Amino acid sequence: MKKFFKYLFRLIFLLILIAAIGLGTQYHADIPLSSLKSKYANNESQFIAIEGMDIHYRDEGQGAPLLLLHGTGASLHTWNVWAEKLQLDFRVIRMDLPAYGLTGPHPKAEYEPSRYVEVIHQFLKELEIDTVYVAGNSFGGALAWQYAYKYPKQVKKMILVDPSGFAQDEPPRIIKLARNPLVQPILKYITPKFFVSNNLKSAYHDPSVISDELKDRYFDMALREGNRQAFIDRASGSMLDETAKLTAITTPTLIMWGESDTWIPLENAYKFNQVLVNSQLITYPEAGHVPMEEIPVKTSGDAREFLLGEGEEIPELN
Repeated sequence: MKKFFKYLFRLIFLLILIAAIGLGTQYHADIPLSSLKSKYANNESQFIAIEGMDIHYRDEGQGAPLLLLHGTGASLHTWNVWAEKLQLDFRVIRMDLPAYGLTGPHPKAEYEPSRYVEVIHQFLKELEIDTVYVAGNSFGGALAWQYAYKYPKQVKKMILVDPSGFAQDEPPRIIKLARNPLVQPILKYITPKFFVSNNLKSAYHDPSVISDELKDRYFDMALREGNRQAFIDRASGSMLDETAKLTAITTPTLIMWGESDTWIPLENAYKFNQVLVNSQLITYPEAGHVPMEEIPVKTSGDAREFLLGEGEEIPELN
């Protein structure tokens, strides 16, 4: 019996040692902002000081302003093709939201949706924009409709791309992990690249179209100094269901939804369309949680038609 426990102890010790070594190989230090700027900022990148943060944004094109808000774990780059296509008709403005991208963490770790709404409002005031079209994906979609609720006179039209808002029985796996106090210390330092890659694949209908460049960008942005702790702080905050506000929103709204979305169920698309009093819905069988990134040409075309359409003939894109 003594021999049995002796060998059992050695086996357990060996397994723990192997696990520790495995985790150790997945340790990644924070990436300095200066390094990421040289790689992911370009000639269109600008920075503006708001609430102790240097908000990274891009402001491109001419016409009525269109603000694009990305989702959890993403950055303004998720709208690259939309910006390219829509800046022919609009002044396209996209920002890295606090806790993400090159903007990084809020100095006071204030990540309530209401705080984000005020940061967005300050941002638009700094750019001297009084009225705006707004489009948002996932968490950015939730911020879009909450902004339209708080500042209805500022929003002319709104596009919600797989937005969050309604309570879910099963949140995305990465959110569940970030809320677990036992896992949080690990997430802050241990970030396997395959974990970020698999998380990205789960957001797509067809993971085979995900490029190595896209995986690298999501991975690098996750490691931006302070972003991992900011992600934990935001995911761990109170998640109030504020969808009762939706009934008061009269802003003309286009809802876009990937039918293969595994992050937020398709049934929520119909909930939004039922509750919003001035909305229309398009679903995409060939897309998952990020249709604007997975099928950008199709979705940007639908967005353009909705934003420009007032019954007049819309000129074809060259």
